[in-house]
Amino acid sequence: MKSARITGPNEPLAVSETETPKPQGNQVLVKVNSVGVCHSDLHLWEGGYDLGDGQFMKVTDRGVKYPVTPGHEIVGTVEDIGDTVSGISKGDQVLVFPWIGCGECPACKVQNENLCDTPKSMGVFQDGGYSDYALIPNFKYLAKLDGVDPDSATSLACSGLTAYTAIKKANQNSPEFLVIVGAGGLGLMGVQIAKAITDAKIICVDLDDQKLDTAKEMGAHFTVNSKDPETAQKIMSICNDKGADSVVDFVNAPPTAKLDFAILRKRGNLVLVGLFGGSIELSLVTIPLKSIIVQGAYTGNYNDMVELLDLARKGTINPVISKRYSLDEANTALEDLKARKIIGRAVINP
Repeated sequence: MKSARITGPNEPLAVSETETPKPQGNQVLVKVNSVGVCHSDLHLWEGGYDLGDGQFMKVTDRGVKYPVTPGHEIVGTVEDIGDTVSGISKGDQVLVFPWIGCGECPACKVQNENLCDTPKSMGVFQDGGYSDYALIPNFKYLAKLDGVDPDSATSLACSGLTAYTAIKKANQNSPEFLVIVGAGGLGLMGVQIAKAITDAKIICVDLDDQKLDTAKEMGAHFTVNSKDPETAQKIMSICNDKGADSVVDFVNAPPTAKLDFAILRKRGNLVLVGLFGGSIELSLVTIPLKSIIVQGAYTGNYNDMVELLDLARKGTINPVISKRYSLDEANTALEDLKARKIIGRAVINP
């Protein structure tokens, strides 16, 4: 099989040929139709995360080993199955749940494998979908597409799943005003999901007017360009000068985090999602005085993915796929993502 592999941080991906594996037991071999190009792939390629103040968290410190085949948003056709697989047949079109856990820690025991203490995620800790075939460790991680477009379905395994989990957390206080920061692939999915599952008035914030126009088309009631020095005041005005009930920050960089805290109302709910990195100074007394909740959202579990797939099947959400690449163009795909040339989501079709 042919794969595009990361050989080391900031090194060009190398396309190589290896023997196609034969599935055993519960394993399933999937012929990859589409694989999403995700910011997590970019962090893997760059070797880690900026923690701010000159600190950098290496992915190798988290257990990543190079070379590795990236790609965790995998949609494909079942090519072959192990001898103990049930409920899945050759020829089925499937979406892969990539956030595989150890099966033993407290999170795994309540089916939250995405929050496992020692994760074994595909495309991160084991080879993923930048390849024409992917070996799935267990058939239980597969969900049948049943009519959902394969390219669009890729994002439901990660970016869509992350957005879904984040919006569900943001909806816990039944917000009247919900601010979504960032109108990239994640944020645009968040807008669609918020429109589908909340009763909130949605305010989308971004630096790019074109992305904000797309957010409006996706269901945002208001948009604000954060280049405007009056951004915080404009949002407060929309929220009747009380502030936003919930804020979901899909960027999570120092400037956006400062904005988040500035516009969050008393009893507000802040959900931080993006992995941009960095740090801010925080007025600690603000948190108890305003009784605000600050929480993170990191992907979702298998059941969340199935729920999200059902929303896509009904046409309630429609992931935006703006660019398609071949496997040989994997380097270009990551470079375009880094250069912010992609609106919505990009996929690789091996």
